[in-house]
Amino acid sequence: MEYKALRVIISGGGTGGHIFPAISIANKLKELNNETEILFVGAEGKMEMEKVPAAGYRIIGLPIVGLQRQLNVKNIINALKVPFKILRSVRLARKTLKEFAPDLAIGVGGYASAPLLWAATGMKIPALIQEQNGFAGLTNKMLGKRVQSICVAYEGMEKFFPSDRIVMSGNPIRKEVCFPATAEMREEAMEYYKLDPTKKHLFIVGGSLGSGTLNRAMKKWINDGCPGGENAEIIWQCGKYYKKGIDEFMAGRNLPNIQYSDFIARMDLAYAASDVVISRSGASTVSELCAMGKCSIFVPSPNVAEDHQTHNAMALVRKDAALIVKDAEAEEKLMETALGLLADSERMATLEKNIEKMALRDAAQVIADEAYRIIR
Repeated sequence: MEYKALRVIISGGGTGGHIFPAISIANKLKELNNETEILFVGAEGKMEMEKVPAAGYRIIGLPIVGLQRQLNVKNIINALKVPFKILRSVRLARKTLKEFAPDLAIGVGGYASAPLLWAATGMKIPALIQEQNGFAGLTNKMLGKRVQSICVAYEGMEKFFPSDRIVMSGNPIRKEVCFPATAEMREEAMEYYKLDPTKKHLFIVGGSLGSGTLNRAMKKWINDGCPGGENAEIIWQCGKYYKKGIDEFMAGRNLPNIQYSDFIARMDLAYAASDVVISRSGASTVSELCAMGKCSIFVPSPNVAEDHQTHNAMALVRKDAALIVKDAEAEEKLMETALGLLADSERMATLEKNIEKMALRDAAQVIADEAYRIIR
């Protein structure tokens, strides 16, 4: 295929789960033709306004906001402003589209996708959606009938989108976590984290801000005397939001088999070192764990729209490719489940084999090829 230079506008964001796939798509388009011009459109005040420029791309912010689920006076007042902000955002989106004159518009979900893709499709600009989750977000469901292509990461998305427009692409992920760890990489990981290669290793990752649920499960297990952990070493990423409290909790405890930190700089090595990973089930994380072929236990966050993390996790659980522990049960069951799994080599091997079968490692390339297809 000839990859000619394009003008592409990419909209969406709000969370890393939307932003980082969008940047991966942009990077792939630039890799295919360095003359391609890319403009991002985000929501004012959201994290994309910082992360996108840091990745080297220009971004324009729209005043779009979403409805808050919690009922209070402030949210009611803000809700009354939403229609006006939507109309203003659509006008600004049309103005941006006229000025930038893109060949293609790509939406990745999040507030800013709605006005931009609505305006683009109304102006007959070819458009593509990338849906990361196993349960489509409201914005993408609304726009599915207006775009030419919907790139998805899970089976069964016909219940949300026209089946003839669905392309199974997977989610774009970081290059360093695209394949299972080699023996050399695992050896490097043991040295980097100062681990004993004769022991089993558990990696608990709560995301950049951390997870209160995962941290409480660890604290309870430690308070109970670390039952079943005699032959295990643990890497525990508690998140920067919780770091001070975990420092106070761990003070004076002699637990050489547990190392904790607020942030993991080398996720590739943390994955490589681990025999079992405990994690939330955001779309990008699930895709990374599939690509790395890691034995995984998911604890879906209950604080997300449409409970999409449970849908993400269950897509794997149904194929015997991962285990799930409900958030409400994690404090009591999570560590017992994880350590039981660490002791069952046969069960671990089955989960590793099945999760790797679900890996889609060329997502950014598939999405880029689809972009070129729809503008021909």
